[in-house]
Amino acid sequence: MATATFRIWRGDAQGGSFADYATEVAPGMVVLDAVHRIQAEQAPDLAVRWNCKAGKCGSCSAEVNGLPRLMCMTRLSDLSLSGPVTLRPMKTFPIVRDLVTDVSWNYRVKRKIKEFKPRPPDAPDGTWRMAQEDIERVQEFRKCIECFLCQDVCHVLREHEMHERFIGPRFLMHVAALEMHPLDVEDRVGELRQAQGVGLCNITKCCTHVCPEGIAITDNAIIPLKERVVDEVYDPLRRLLRVFRAAS
Repeated sequence: MATATFRIWRGDAQGGSFADYATEVAPGMVVLDAVHRIQAEQAPDLAVRWNCKAGKCGSCSAEVNGLPRLMCMTRLSDLSLSGPVTLRPMKTFPIVRDLVTDVSWNYRVKRKIKEFKPRPPDAPDGTWRMAQEDIERVQEFRKCIECFLCQDVCHVLREHEMHERFIGPRFLMHVAALEMHPLDVEDRVGELRQAQGVGLCNITKCCTHVCPEGIAITDNAIIPLKERVVDEVYDPLRRLLRVFRAAS
């Protein structure tokens, strides 16, 4: 059995520092396994959030060697163990303690988004008829496990701290899932442009790169939303049409 060193951030909202822990590692282990061993053998007060250990709950998000990742899905065999493996909490959110951050801002953002508003049923039995290809378009977004790694890596939130002006890739994707649903008739363009700040995203695709579910957040959600805002707000023909409608 080999030995590896883990440099883990210890502290709370008032401050802290990194501490090194050397522990035994075995083939097949993931980062979360090593953290649990350190908890059991050296640091029982080490705070870490986790639940399923199967990459489906999104709880164990952290930064491994500077990259936002799920600790339960990051294999030690994919990391260099010649030096310390650095673990720190997600930078974008306030620190609670050690590797645990307060992600409650995300839930407050979601509550402000206009809910799904279906058109009236179009069948005698009170149901709807939809094309399968239209439904498949939004199914990809339903895979999100809300690990918030995309929120953590987004430079608009991470570096510029524009939490009051930008809802982040996770919730732009949520808006896209609503906007692209074949039954939805709600108008969210005004909010996308203003309060939700879709224009602040410069499509670097960093959110897509860290998504553990492989969702094409930038290409399939954010860019289509940008195009929708441009079509509705800046298209000269549509602007003329709105003027004529207002005049009539």
